[in-house]
Amino acid sequence: LRPVYDRNHNKDGYVSIEVSPVLANDTEGTVTEARRLWAAINRPNVMIKVPGTRSGIPAIKTLISEGINVNVTLLFSIDAYTAAAQSYIEGLTQFAQSGKGVPSTVASVASFFVSRVDTSVDNALPQEHELKGKIGTANAKLAYARFSELFDRNLGGGGSFFPLHTTGAQVQRPLWASTGVKNPAYPDTMYIDELMGPDTVNTIPEATMTAFEDHGNPGSNLTIGHDEARSQMKALAEAGVSIDSITDELLIAGVKAFADSYESLLNRIDEKLQVIG
Repeated sequence: LRPVYDRNHNKDGYVSIEVSPVLANDTEGTVTEARRLWAAINRPNVMIKVPGTRSGIPAIKTLISEGINVNVTLLFSIDAYTAAAQSYIEGLTQFAQSGKGVPSTVASVASFFVSRVDTSVDNALPQEHELKGKIGTANAKLAYARFSELFDRNLGGGGSFFPLHTTGAQVQRPLWASTGVKNPAYPDTMYIDELMGPDTVNTIPEATMTAFEDHGNPGSNLTIGHDEARSQMKALAEAGVSIDSITDELLIAGVKAFADSYESLLNRIDEKLQVIG
């Protein structure tokens, strides 16, 4: 992917490698391991994946302030997204003030998970409820609305990112993760169709990409429907479902799943090493 990175002037072409998820609740451990990976790989187009936990958020600020690219992962709630975005802006401001490098060379994405929210919300709603299959997209659209506020690049917009923008700094792009549709009753391209918009990334499963190429509905749907999304979130609360509780549970489950997968990978590598001596 390095040629893509070079062609696009460090906007795209990144490869992410994660800090051990075992460190998800250890700020200093995360920072130390991220620094080690960054130095060992020594490539400008690597992003270090850091989970958006309470302990991960301050680590993100520290790493960005040192010019280390970060992929903030496991974001499910608007509050967690906001904290991740603010950490990026604060860290990049420190980096710019330090004189250690050029802000435009630092990149970050905020990986916001979508379909897992729908799965959990759907399970909490009564059968045939009208909000089923709607909240994952609504939640993501409101995160994007927050992104638009935080990364306002207009003079006089009042955002803290504008001074960085004048130096050529990149926005921290929202990255839509978990965009394969889990429920076969839903349109198989709905998360691609609804979440297409400026300054975003979408990590699309191959089957979903094939479906989109065949019958997708491209358009800037992400920039519209924010009022409807707010109404849907309000209706969800009125239905007795707490989005905060659901996103908290998803974060805990996500960290555990990442940690289990990471440990399994290390065990497989160890087994292979023993076989080859």
